[in-house]
Amino acid sequence: MNDRFLSLQLFASVARAGSFSLAGREFGLSQPSASRIVAALEKRLGVPLFRRTTKGVKLTDAGADYLARTEQILAALEEADHAVRGAGELLGTLRIACSSTFAMRSLLPRLPKFANAYPRLLVELRLGDHRHDILSEGVDIAFRVGGQIPSNAVARKVGANQRLLAAAPSYLAEAGFPKSPGDLSAHALIVGPAGRSAEGWTFHRDAQTHVLEVTARYLLDSTDAATSAAVHGLGIVSTGNLACLRELQEGSLVRVLSDWKMEAVDVHLILVDGRMAKPSARVFADFISQEFRKHPLDDLVESVNGGSET
Repeated sequence: MNDRFLSLQLFASVARAGSFSLAGREFGLSQPSASRIVAALEKRLGVPLFRRTTKGVKLTDAGADYLARTEQILAALEEADHAVRGAGELLGTLRIACSSTFAMRSLLPRLPKFANAYPRLLVELRLGDHRHDILSEGVDIAFRVGGQIPSNAVARKVGANQRLLAAAPSYLAEAGFPKSPGDLSAHALIVGPAGRSAEGWTFHRDAQTHVLEVTARYLLDSTDAATSAAVHGLGIVSTGNLACLRELQEGSLVRVLSDWKMEAVDVHLILVDGRMAKPSARVFADFISQEFRKHPLDDLVESVNGGSET
């Protein structure tokens, strides 16, 4: 591999990973070797690209500017390689960021078909319930549930995540079923990332609207943990159907106040704008958009049992 090309690839990888050892591993290099190659690049340029600390490395202002220009060059080279190879071949690494809940319940079941079609492509999943920033985190595609779309990105709506309330039958047998949103104030409420709202929880039924000021009994920073807390009978959880549809189908959770509607939140696929998007990112975006059209995210939520009257 051309040394200069390798140094550019390695520099971009270090910037994304924030680590010489992690970036070096991607290219089969040791940490000292990766560090030496980037140091040689900095010497040739005459400016430091990274600030090195005991906690890792961060881009300098010059490094951030160089990264923006370098990624365009690398994307153009990958585009050229892809054009020569033809549409049937994808190489390199595709980095996808999303919440762990979305990955486990919606993305991973659909991934084998794509992976089998492109066996030489490495798919890297970066998971977390925080809102991923596609540029600063160096990912190619991010899935965002709700929230604003970055101005420097392209977004495709791939579905909607219907908000709902759910609880374990054991909890409801002991605490009783709320008959209206106002009754929730007397219940233990479980609030995870999907249930947090400064405006409270809003419910609609016919021409009625009810806004509940929420006092959480349990506050969790993980959507899956919030669902699990409800399954174990700790209270009533407000979450999206993506996080609890399986439990509703199995009966370990039942819907609460199913005759009242909560807001649905749009789910978007986000990729970098224009020509900077990798060929693999564009191919995956087309694939997963088609998959979600064939099997919508929210096509089963209305079929599961409600528990408002029991």
